[in-house]
Amino acid sequence: MGDPYGLRRVVRPKGVLPQQAEVLDPSLPLGSDELSIDVEQLNIDAASFRQLSSAGGVAEQIRRIVRERGKMHNPATGSGGMLIGRVGEIGREHPASSELKRGDRIATLVSLTLTPLLLEEIGSMHGERIEVRGKAVLFATGLWAALPSDMPEAMALSILDVCGAPAWVARLAQPGQRVLVIGAGKSGSLACAQARKNGAQVTVADVRSCDFVSAGLADEALVFDATRPLESPRGRYDLVVNCASVPGTEMASILAAREGGEVLFFSMATSFTAAALGAEGVGKDVRLTIGNGYARGHARLALDLVRATPALQRIFAERA
Repeated sequence: MGDPYGLRRVVRPKGVLPQQAEVLDPSLPLGSDELSIDVEQLNIDAASFRQLSSAGGVAEQIRRIVRERGKMHNPATGSGGMLIGRVGEIGREHPASSELKRGDRIATLVSLTLTPLLLEEIGSMHGERIEVRGKAVLFATGLWAALPSDMPEAMALSILDVCGAPAWVARLAQPGQRVLVIGAGKSGSLACAQARKNGAQVTVADVRSCDFVSAGLADEALVFDATRPLESPRGRYDLVVNCASVPGTEMASILAAREGGEVLFFSMATSFTAAALGAEGVGKDVRLTIGNGYARGHARLALDLVRATPALQRIFAERA
């Protein structure tokens, strides 16, 4: 019988899914519906990397977390990232057994927080992208994408790491709406471009955002401290997209939304409790949406968006 969610690899506590588990066992023999990956790079999510950097010794902390937990699941932020590598073994019952072959280069589109991982070596660090040597396991339900051949590998990895953001904005942003994007990092830049593509009027808020207007990614740029909610523009926006990589920005996002508007939280630094109770506390009737990192067709949508947008190509080339 198959094990599509990887339950047999949960060490503790028993009875939970791998993402919820404290510890996974990546050393078990490969299951018939699993796929092994020879890992070459990790891409640590922005919130986790910021926290690890502030604590010092990023490589050693990653080594310790993976050794203790059997996965890259930062206990401080609850987040992980993604990886790229070459296909190793393919279980005969894995859904991709007819599509992939040994040696194919792929990126995982599921979080490292649920991916069984063994690290043999940590090499060079290029910001959030870290060269490693190790082994990982992808379950039958684990999403993946073949690395595109028409762009640098590092750029593709950076795009795929946040490809859920533009897919969700594509669903939510409407022509003529006023959209505020908080955070001009990787996910924020994609969110801006997709909102503009949908015909929305886009404002971006970040200290790095000034060039977004001249590049055609936004109509307006603001600079305010999103951790200080009273600095936020009040009730001006139909849709607020929070892509901030720091905690404590929930209320700035909520206050910026109009009554009856929507806030999309696409940040691993988001506290659901702070957002839900905070909106209640200020009497704000807004829809609060947690951005799922997966949306059908999200990888192709994000890659095509970058292909069609020179400004995004420059941004991802600089930050890859």
